[in-house]
Amino acid sequence: MEVDTTGTKDSGERMDAEFEKKLKTGTTTLGIVYKDGVLLAADTQSTAGYVESRMERKIHQITDSIALTTAGVVGDIQAILRFLKSEAKLYQMNNGGLTAKGLVTLLSNVLHGNRMFPFITSILIGGFNGKSELFAVDPFGGVGSGEKFFVTGSGGPLAMGVLESTYSDNMTEKEAAKLAIRAVSTAQERDIYSGGKKIIVAVIDKNGYREL
Repeated sequence: MEVDTTGTKDSGERMDAEFEKKLKTGTTTLGIVYKDGVLLAADTQSTAGYVESRMERKIHQITDSIALTTAGVVGDIQAILRFLKSEAKLYQMNNGGLTAKGLVTLLSNVLHGNRMFPFITSILIGGFNGKSELFAVDPFGGVGSGEKFFVTGSGGPLAMGVLESTYSDNMTEKEAAKLAIRAVSTAQERDIYSGGKKIIVAVIDKNGYREL
């Protein structure tokens, strides 16, 4: 017996397209590996068909040496943040220091386990553990690593163009910060879903996490 799966396939493709559209709505975040650490940057605008807030925080500190950027549905993001912060505290109490790679593995397993009912989020995780670590995690638990920079959000393609044309190895913290601000600013100017009253820039190095 032959089964016509064309309609199912078309429906699935439409669902995937709608899912991607939701993911790409409303922000620009990026991560850069520079000479002495990792830098994270993000705009501060959130949208819900209109500008809901111009002061939405999209960079979150998890431990003294790990932080992440968020894009996606606010409720899903908040649930993930609560989970990661509590698990990181428990791990450090019982086992000592947690690395960014360890946190990424935990998050990846959780997201993959919920792939049938996914958290609509796209996350960048940066950390410093004797060396710089930067990862991109998709809603289904897929992990990107090994790159010097990543972007997420609706303004990502615009920011990526700036990073691709300007990034160089062994950038200083100041150079990386200027590049990040330029990349996010470019997205704010051309992407209607990115904006806000300021750009938040954070770095993680041997001295820990701090915002510039």
